[in-house]
Amino acid sequence: MKMKKLPIGISDFRDIVTGNYYYVDKTLFIKEVIDSGDKILLLPRPRRFGKTLNISMLRYYFDCCPGIWSPGTQSLEKSYKKLFDSLAICGAGQEYLDKMGKYPVIFLTFRSVKEPDWESCLSKIKKLIQDEYVRHDYLLDSPGMKPTERKYFQKIIDLKGDRSDYENSLEKLLIFLSRFYKERAVILIDEYDAPVHAGFTYGYYDEIINFMRNFLSGGLKDTDQYLEKSIVTGIMRIAKESIFSGFNNPGVYTLLSSKFSDDFGFTEQEVETMLRDFHLLEMVDRVQLWYNGYRFGGRVIYNPWSIINFLNSGDKEFIPYWVNTSDNKIVDTLLSRGGLELRKELEQLIRGESIEKSIDENIILKEVDKRDDVLWSFLLMGGYLKQTAKRWDPASGKFYYTLSIPNEEVKTTYTAIIDRYFTTKVENEKLEIMLKALIEGDVGLFEEMLQKVVTAVYSYHDFGDEPEKVYHALVAGMLTWITNTHDIKSNRESGYGRYDIMVIPHDPGRIGYIIEFKKTRKNETVESAVQSALQQIEAKKYETELKERGIEHIKKLAIVFSGKDVFVKEQRA
Repeated sequence: MKMKKLPIGISDFRDIVTGNYYYVDKTLFIKEVIDSGDKILLLPRPRRFGKTLNISMLRYYFDCCPGIWSPGTQSLEKSYKKLFDSLAICGAGQEYLDKMGKYPVIFLTFRSVKEPDWESCLSKIKKLIQDEYVRHDYLLDSPGMKPTERKYFQKIIDLKGDRSDYENSLEKLLIFLSRFYKERAVILIDEYDAPVHAGFTYGYYDEIINFMRNFLSGGLKDTDQYLEKSIVTGIMRIAKESIFSGFNNPGVYTLLSSKFSDDFGFTEQEVETMLRDFHLLEMVDRVQLWYNGYRFGGRVIYNPWSIINFLNSGDKEFIPYWVNTSDNKIVDTLLSRGGLELRKELEQLIRGESIEKSIDENIILKEVDKRDDVLWSFLLMGGYLKQTAKRWDPASGKFYYTLSIPNEEVKTTYTAIIDRYFTTKVENEKLEIMLKALIEGDVGLFEEMLQKVVTAVYSYHDFGDEPEKVYHALVAGMLTWITNTHDIKSNRESGYGRYDIMVIPHDPGRIGYIIEFKKTRKNETVESAVQSALQQIEAKKYETELKERGIEHIKKLAIVFSGKDVFVKEQRA
């Protein structure tokens, strides 16, 4: 049997169904929307997790097809019913089929509104609104349309309205449609926060927040008599005081919620079915390592964009697909602003370790570089972290989440960001020489290059009260560049204590390292600090883990520092 095409870059539900593309059936999402008691649903998910496709599916399901046929002649047979004939929603029950093709629909997607300035942004939004008004331009001939309303409608179509006209346009179109069809309407808003992110990045945050607040509130506040249901998607929930102050208590279900947890992205079973269909089931473990790891409401979820592109690749390459669809500008900017503590936490994440942070599901973007919880919330909601556990802290009145990097694909983003940090201060050549020296066992050259790196990267003011942690974070961060050939472990138990850093080669025939950091104390010589560090390595038997791994060639290093002067000494046999 000929395999169906993969829908690369196609997010229109009708195009996928009629074009005979491979489709993972998510139509029971429609049932969940109908069953939900919330009139307004806000469903934030990371980009490229199927939000636009699902919103498009809802459009074709509910829409009584205005503008396709002459007004007043719509019927279920002339709706989009055939698109759903073989899909799961058709077996959900008659009460759901009764909703098919019943409502006028307003459909707007802001996914492409990412302009570099406010004027261009507003112009593009006006054009999106114009297109939806043109789709419903038959309303101009409606006998119920008043002259002033007809004039307003035409202004929107002609792009001659002022800003307030466009801010009111959602509410106006909702009223016009409901009155014409004598039926409440459905509003579908896709990627509402795309222009908000652009506004934050390019410096017009306040302008776009004010516009979107007025625009969305107009259509979704005090409109019960006209509104059947509204579904709004985005990457995250922008804080209520910023944009949702006019909403009538929307139901908000983020990726931390159990409700709607399997409607965006692919479940483990769905991915295994796809791999089986494409005769690649033997690659499931590597697919899991690279693209699995997300947790939506406790469920394991795969990134659909990555899975589809992997299946479509000629050589079935395990490379970053999702992270390469965006320049990650906001993430890069935010993480680059951080100090030594943040860089230490990033390096900890890259080593496969977890951190624990409080998470706020209501995000004020302009505070993201000022409040720790906002930064980590942004990374979690954006898909750059996953949560694996949570605990309630009565003292602070907050939930704390255990966070880690979801998979190998996302790990490349963090590595690239740290790489850009170092390359602004350290020539790549120096770093490469230093790491090569370590791998080959040239401790003297490693010491020389490490001193050059420290001189280039730090000033005396960077060390603060805990200089050991600063050096520890620096060396551990640089060692992440050899994780393709070595495991880098930090602050782990081995023997009778906790070592600072262990470098474990994947090839047991190569050199393994135990590294202990010491600062020279008052009236202490470098030599005595070195001996103290090396004696600790011996006394605590830190080499136990390396020997258990079959590593026979082990070097024990003391890295001792006094201010910006660094000394690396090896334990001699």
